[in-house]
This record gives sequence, structure tokens and C-alpha cells, in this order.
Amino acid sequence: MKKTKVEVQDTKQTATPETSADNVDQNAAIVTELTNDLQRTRADFENFRKQVEVQKTQAMTAAKYATVVKFLPLVDDFSRAIDVYSEQLAPLRKSLDKTLQGLGLAQIDSNPGTEFNPDLHEAISVEDDAGDTEVIAETLRPGYLYDGAVIRAAMVKVKHQ
Repeated sequence: MKKTKVEVQDTKQTATPETSADNVDQNAAIVTELTNDLQRTRADFENFRKQVEVQKTQAMTAAKYATVVKFLPLVDDFSRAIDVYSEQLAPLRKSLDKTLQGLGLAQIDSNPGTEFNPDLHEAISVEDDAGDTEVIAETLRPGYLYDGAVIRAAMVKVKHQ
């Protein structure tokens, strides 16, 4: 193998005060721009993270809501069975009420004599009397609140007093 000698020329330039000040200013501008980009990227990421958390919470709430809605006919059947066999199933009533309360599900007050509220009750029929006040005459299907919001309005008969 033959070795060749390569000569390297000295290409060092002497820095003048003007050129080094220009380089410092350019470097400072680049650092400032990159710092601003980094801060924007961090802010964007933080906003994205918060948005994902909100969407995750909304998805969980929607899933719970859908489950509870499908669960209501079963609750109605249990309630009717408990009403028919109240002596034998009294402990089941307490357990059912405690479970529903734990789920955030509450029955809407629709007892006879309760004032009719169109936000909570769905009137199926109205008996006309001479009164101005509408009150519930009979509950046909109970209504429920889920975490304070109406999930199903109570189906009722209304009369005027």
C-alpha cells in the first residue's frame, strides 16, 4: 500500500468584531425562535392532553348513560314484582334502592297529588276539571333522574284542580 501525503491548508479566518457580533445576533435570534417554537409545542401538547381527558370522561359518561337506559326496563320489572310480593321481597326493595342510588339513579316524584312538571313528567291524558293547577292523578311508568338529569320522564295521568 502506498501512502500519500495530503497537505492541509490553514483556512482559519480571523474574526472581526463586526462579524462575530452578527453571528451572536443571528444565534440569539435562532435561539429565541426555537424557544418560542418549543413553548408553542408544549402548549399544544398540554391542550391536546386536556382535550383527550375531556373526551375520555365524556365517553365514560356516555357509556354509563347507555347502560343505565338499557337497565331501566329491568328496574321497572323488579319494582312491579316487589310491589306485588311486597312482604316477601321487602329486603330486595332496600337493596334495589341502595344500588340505584349508588349508580346515581333516582326516581322522579310522581305520586298522586304532586304538581305536574313538564320537564319531569310526560302527560298521557288530562282530566278537565275547573281548576288552574295541574296535578298528577296516576303514575303509569316511573321516571328517573341520572346524576340530576332526566334520563326518562315519568308517564302520568294529569287532572286539573
